[in-house]
Amino acid sequence: MGRPRKALLDRTRIGRTALELVDETGDFTLPEVARRLGVQTASVYHHVDGRAGVIELLRDRVADGLDAGALDQRPWDTALTLWARSYRAAFAAHPRAIPMLMTAPVRAPRVIEQYERLAGLLLETGFAPEAVMPIITGLDNIVLGSALDMSAPQEMWVVAGDAEAPHLALAQSATARPARAERAFDLTLAGFVDHCRGLLEEGRPAPAPREASDHRTRSGSGDPSGTVTTR
Repeated sequence: MGRPRKALLDRTRIGRTALELVDETGDFTLPEVARRLGVQTASVYHHVDGRAGVIELLRDRVADGLDAGALDQRPWDTALTLWARSYRAAFAAHPRAIPMLMTAPVRAPRVIEQYERLAGLLLETGFAPEAVMPIITGLDNIVLGSALDMSAPQEMWVVAGDAEAPHLALAQSATARPARAERAFDLTLAGFVDHCRGLLEEGRPAPAPREASDHRTRSGSGDPSGTVTTR
């Protein structure tokens, strides 16, 4: 029998392998990716545009966890909330990738498509164009910060004793980390969405004054001509 053939090298395998390295160590290099795949580094360069290209493959792999149907929901605030929760879960599964992805421009077509749909949802809802990117960026900040928080230590505030910071010690001991992270995300997301509702209302034009249905309000009489009659 002949020796089994190695799986063909492709972008999917490169992205998956790089993400494994990032999950394990927090970073990757192209030689490390090539070594784990059992190929020469030049072979990896044949499929990607250097490190930046691999980072976009990482982003694409993380996006596998996104619920693509969340943005189809209505009303808009339901869609936004469901998408944010799905987005957070996808990135929380790979917290070590977050710093790398947050500091690199988004180019992955599948991820751009998600943001295009989100921008379309906001514009369709009636948000002013100049409000859309601040909303998207703010949502990113909430989601990615919370995804990092989910992997934080059990106690983020190290208090030597109750005498040092009794109020903080009491508050921290009252809620374990998983529940704290969930409640903090729920609180922040709810406040953000509520603020967006306010922005939407502020941006809507005021209703036009209603036409008086009874000319007597202007004329002071029942004469529809608008003139005041005397007896």
